[in-house]
Amino acid sequence: MSAPDLKRSNPRQSACSVLLRIQREGCYADQLMDRELESGGLTGPDRGLFAELVFGALRRQGTLDHILSSLLTQPLSRLEPQALILLRVGLYQLVYLDRIPESAAVNESVNLAKKTLPRASGLVNAVLRNYLRRGDDIPFPDPLAMPAESIAARHSHPLWLVRQWIDQLGVEEAEALAEASSRQAPLALRANTLAISRDDLLVKFSTNGIQATPCRFSPHGILVEGRHQITSLPGFHEGLFAVQDEASQMAGLLLDPRPGERILDACAAPGGKATHLAQLMNDRGELLAMDVSGVKLPLIQESAHRLGISIIRTRRADLLNSAAFPVDSFDRVLLDAPCSGLGVIRRNPEAKWRLRPEDLTRLAETQRRMFANAVRMLKPGGRLVYSTCSTSREENEAVLHAFLSRQDGVILEDLNQVYPCWSELFTREGMLRSWPHCHGMDGFFAARLIKR
Repeated sequence: MSAPDLKRSNPRQSACSVLLRIQREGCYADQLMDRELESGGLTGPDRGLFAELVFGALRRQGTLDHILSSLLTQPLSRLEPQALILLRVGLYQLVYLDRIPESAAVNESVNLAKKTLPRASGLVNAVLRNYLRRGDDIPFPDPLAMPAESIAARHSHPLWLVRQWIDQLGVEEAEALAEASSRQAPLALRANTLAISRDDLLVKFSTNGIQATPCRFSPHGILVEGRHQITSLPGFHEGLFAVQDEASQMAGLLLDPRPGERILDACAAPGGKATHLAQLMNDRGELLAMDVSGVKLPLIQESAHRLGISIIRTRRADLLNSAAFPVDSFDRVLLDAPCSGLGVIRRNPEAKWRLRPEDLTRLAETQRRMFANAVRMLKPGGRLVYSTCSTSREENEAVLHAFLSRQDGVILEDLNQVYPCWSELFTREGMLRSWPHCHGMDGFFAARLIKR
């Protein structure tokens, strides 16, 4: 039975349907989940369980598949995709959700299999009950003899990615990163200081019974505890805040745009950084938010309208086209380049199972071309921030150094000297490197350059 034929009457069935579409069609989890929730079929606690099952099964897919491989006599590749999804969702409840009784997790999974894929119901029942008998004896790779394989299996990441992290950080720190990257990301907001101070926003949240604390580095950021529907948080409709991770906020702060300047956000959709730049400019000057996707541009204007921002103009344009703008056009340029997203796999866990090492090489070539065109549009004496939400050296330092080796008209600034208060976030070369396991924010890279 195909995914569109499933009638989604409960959170487990809805979760299986979404996961099956992600696997078959390469869809994005958050978009499919939003559509499912907007349909109104799930209410109350069922909405939370649905989200937990989808994101949990994606975050822990590698570990779940490792366990299933020990419980099955056939390779996972020979299972019907829908049967594999049923097994992952059922097993996730047994391994990771203590509040769901084991009997309920098994029975609900078997009943769902009978309803949606009857021929797999016996398999689902046998495998899940086998786990209850043998779960404590499932073998995992030896962490001393096979560190990469052990980390990949226990913390649920592709083996190639774990090996890359070990090459960058060493085994101990790579494991800490892997563990942090398989957990749920915190909810980070940015106070819209055009309308309210961060302190006053924290008071407003506290008055409404919502626990929130200031971010460590961003003067505009707050972390909200618990799970919340964003549009129901106090102040959302009044434009008092925007959803934006603290690492992403750092990009705008490093660009440091001034009121009255002409600013380019070169890859702006969906607009979180663009609205932050306008906020830093006190909504005075000119801010061009450019993106190759015309479909996403309205999202930027919608956010700007809600936040009371008037200086943002949007334009559909491809930064790979060197004739997109004349030379020396902007005082400052933010190039938040399209990347693998390895630093945000806590938020988009489906991405780590879709990516391959060769994708990073392809993206790095695109980033180098964008870099050259972005610098071309920067005024002499102007500043450019190059940033990605990737942990990969290939998309970050390698792109930057390759560009600098061919250009003598651009200088890399040492951020340690410019912002000593944030030195914990900077490398020896003076570039920003944030890590989930060290700083509690997304994995992010940023470097600031000056055009001679």
